[in-house]
Amino acid sequence: MHDLLLIIANFVFLYPLFMSFVWIIGAFVFFMGRERGDKNPPKLDHHPMFSILVPAHNEREQIEETINRLLELNYPDYEIVVADDGSTDGTTDILHHLTQKHDRLRAIYMRINSGKGAALNAACAISNGRYILCIDADAQLEPDALLWMAWHFNNFPRVGAVTGNPRVLNRTTLLAKIQTGEFATIIGLIKRAQRVLGKVLTVSGVIAAFRKEAITSIGLWDPHMATDDIDITWRLEKAFWDIRYEPRAIVWVLVPETLEGLWRQRLRWSVGGVEVLKKNLDIWKDWRQRRLWPVFIEYVTSIIWAYCFWLVTAIWSLQFIFGAMEGFTFAPPFPPMWSGALLALVCLLMFVASLALDSRYEKHMIRYLFWVIWYPMIYWLISATTVAVAFAKVMLRKKGVHGQGVWESPDRGIRTRHG
Repeated sequence: MHDLLLIIANFVFLYPLFMSFVWIIGAFVFFMGRERGDKNPPKLDHHPMFSILVPAHNEREQIEETINRLLELNYPDYEIVVADDGSTDGTTDILHHLTQKHDRLRAIYMRINSGKGAALNAACAISNGRYILCIDADAQLEPDALLWMAWHFNNFPRVGAVTGNPRVLNRTTLLAKIQTGEFATIIGLIKRAQRVLGKVLTVSGVIAAFRKEAITSIGLWDPHMATDDIDITWRLEKAFWDIRYEPRAIVWVLVPETLEGLWRQRLRWSVGGVEVLKKNLDIWKDWRQRRLWPVFIEYVTSIIWAYCFWLVTAIWSLQFIFGAMEGFTFAPPFPPMWSGALLALVCLLMFVASLALDSRYEKHMIRYLFWVIWYPMIYWLISATTVAVAFAKVMLRKKGVHGQGVWESPDRGIRTRHG
């Protein structure tokens, strides 16, 4: 038992250490081969039409600003389709007014809140574009984003989706500043590494472009899934469509600035991830899906890590309160002797690398290093808890019972535009 507990304790701290090296090396390879060079948007020989789909539920405070930014894009041929998913706060009236002013804008109105997946399906059904861009109703898209995404679709016919680079807009609290670093490391660094390894775990729900042919071939979005992004990513990759990450397609997003809001967001993400794992348990039966196996294994390993993390923490807490058992002393988890110091050093290197990469798109990113050093402690606690809760919630769900796809207005923090 003693040896087993030591193995578990080492796994809790050495697994993040190993993955940090994988992410740093993979991101560096991606940068050198696919990102370094001219930062000017690509010159396209043709500009197929984009349909920008904006699912919205109770977005009165954000929707007009989002649409106004979308009307200023540097792309000649696109339309905007907003799906008002049962809003009750006046969003509908704002959309009525805006559609009368702008020819590019159309809106559909759903009487009942049916969820983001259903809203996207409805908007896609009336769209005219060859390519589809999905963006959240509180996000602010950079003018050149469509050019960067269209380049992938125009030049590579097997590209089914391109995910962009979300940047944090509100940075007034500790939580928001930590998430600024998190988006650079988790969203940026890991997606670069995953792209090099061959398969991306998920597109970003806040900004993802699709080839319309690709998403119609798999039956569009599943309205029963807790998160639309990871589910459609896996279904596209299982259908052998290529998924790409384009860091120069930038969108500004609002993040939660309360622990309650952050908890709700991360629990929903975790539930969506576990739902996709459960849905794709048959992936091992098809040799053609072997490139997805490492992604599946990594996600399952992260779930095992979450339970091991709490096991180690629980044992140490009991030992701290009641004293060590005779002949057995369990090392405290913060930090576990030499491995804790090594892990802290590697995390620091990962943060420096990721912030340096993203400094291409936002100057002075390195100043957030002080805030992001708190990221491992907060992220580990929240991530380990939400993953453990989500796994139990999904796996204990009765057979045949689907998840709930409807949504609520999230915590978007304090509205402060980044200059």
